[in-house]
Amino acid sequence: MTQGLADGPGFGVYVHWPFCAAKCPYCDFNSHVRHQPVDQQRFAAAFRRELAAMRERTGPRTVSSIFLGGGTPSLMAPETVGAILEAVAAHWTVPDGVEITLEANPSSVEAERFRGYRAAGVDRVSLGVQALDDRDLRFLGRLHTVEEALAAVRLAREIFPRLSFDLIYARPGQTVEAWRAELESAIGHAADHLSLYQLTLEEGTPFYALHKAGRLAVPDADRAADLYEATQEVTAARGLPAYEISNHARPGAESRHNLIYWRYGEYVGAGPGAHGRFVENGRRIVTFTERHPETWLDLVERKNTGVTGGEVLSRTEEADEFLLMGLRLAEGIDLQRYAQLSGRALAPERVTLLRAEGLVAPVGNSRLRATPAGMAVLDALVADLAR
Repeated sequence: MTQGLADGPGFGVYVHWPFCAAKCPYCDFNSHVRHQPVDQQRFAAAFRRELAAMRERTGPRTVSSIFLGGGTPSLMAPETVGAILEAVAAHWTVPDGVEITLEANPSSVEAERFRGYRAAGVDRVSLGVQALDDRDLRFLGRLHTVEEALAAVRLAREIFPRLSFDLIYARPGQTVEAWRAELESAIGHAADHLSLYQLTLEEGTPFYALHKAGRLAVPDADRAADLYEATQEVTAARGLPAYEISNHARPGAESRHNLIYWRYGEYVGAGPGAHGRFVENGRRIVTFTERHPETWLDLVERKNTGVTGGEVLSRTEEADEFLLMGLRLAEGIDLQRYAQLSGRALAPERVTLLRAEGLVAPVGNSRLRATPAGMAVLDALVADLAR
């Protein structure tokens, strides 16, 4: 991987742009639709203030990656993106070659801004394609067509050194054969990185309500498992193996920012609804900010930060989070680091039993990973190991 284990898990900066052109019926992210233009200069000034407040808490750090997520960050003007990146560089050390990712929707209007984002410093774009079928795009509430999505992919490949795009599978009525063909097509469009997510019905979303009312049927557990297995087979055969449960990449093209999360590194979160996890005064803390954009904006303008809460994690909580995040990765977890976080090693008898059941496997003498069977029951596996 580009960012090796020897480099440590790293320190990231996450900035949340909370606005979308429309709210997708499956989405439970902190995203909001505004029918009047957003005052981007005012929001950019607030991001600068909150990032400065975060710098006071973290002290000097060297940034490993910056991620502009949302919402739809590609609704930002390139000047807004540039102002945010300049603020990050003003507060922490940002070496040359740091990964800077921007999430984008592949509509033609937003794609035209790509050159401006590249000039501002963005070197990786993550496109929310979600499906290569126009009927399913409409079902998912997306505003683009397949043709527009592929045009955005081609343009992104011309402009940015690195590209990823998302697809959602386990859609209603989707067959394994159709998904295999769609996935082959996606890989054929020269993607270096694919994020492939099973459709989930999150409480509070329109899809959840429709399903509860019996008006939306999704593949059952067995069909979903078959689709997941097909995903692993096709991507591995085409040179994009899974390096995390839902993420696939050619060697060297992994998301460095997301690796910070999964390797249990540190990161600050700025913007409405952003979370952070970093070490302050020797303890790992969690921060979270006000979710409502205009309320967050008012808080920052009055108090320099929109942080509304947080907590100090216990050693047990740190160790549990480390397990939950790290076992999502194909590389698994460092057993010694687990012992340092928790104050004890994993129980050998539990590991032996889970190995016999085919749910975990050693990686050399110092690491442990979940097997494909273990990945399918990861929450239960983590609970078992953490006992």
